[in-house]
Amino acid sequence: MELLKQRILRDGKILSKDILKVDNLINHQIDPQLMMAIGVEFARRFAYTRANKILTIEASGIAPALMTGYCMGIPVIFAKKSQPSTMQNVLSSPIHSFTRDKDYTIVVSTEYLRPGDKVLCIDDFLAYGSAAQAMDNIIKQAGATSVGLGVVIEKKFQGGGDKLREQGIHIESLACIEELADGKITFTD
Repeated sequence: MELLKQRILRDGKILSKDILKVDNLINHQIDPQLMMAIGVEFARRFAYTRANKILTIEASGIAPALMTGYCMGIPVIFAKKSQPSTMQNVLSSPIHSFTRDKDYTIVVSTEYLRPGDKVLCIDDFLAYGSAAQAMDNIIKQAGATSVGLGVVIEKKFQGGGDKLREQGIHIESLACIEELADGKITFTD
């Protein structure tokens, strides 16, 4: 997605060879026009799946998931990083956040994810694949089917995408980064 790549080049900040900061357009301050374009693109790429639900993880995945859900006309579920006292019956999966170097157990109410659902996962970043693995685990626990993973930015050099593809998960990445080095962002074609 050329618009996204141009915005990453213009507004992204390389903090290290592993970390790209895009909090000024995707995951802290959100550019709604860019996010709508992302939703339109994911909806186009996954239209054939006939997904009836979208799953993401709070908080950074919510904006692209919501726009995709709006464009596809389907509900969006976000996994919570802690179980509220009001949530009784849950599906859960452990997850490790490499950005925060912290372990979580994400939860989704069984009320919203059911056997037979066709679930599209959406997330802002794909690095090592921990978040995607956790979402896939929850989908399987529910007896639902994963129809794919839409990722705004894939950091190819961290290997998560390759690992997930080997497991048969269909991934569509809107911007795929090969390398963050010497103050430059190198995209794959």
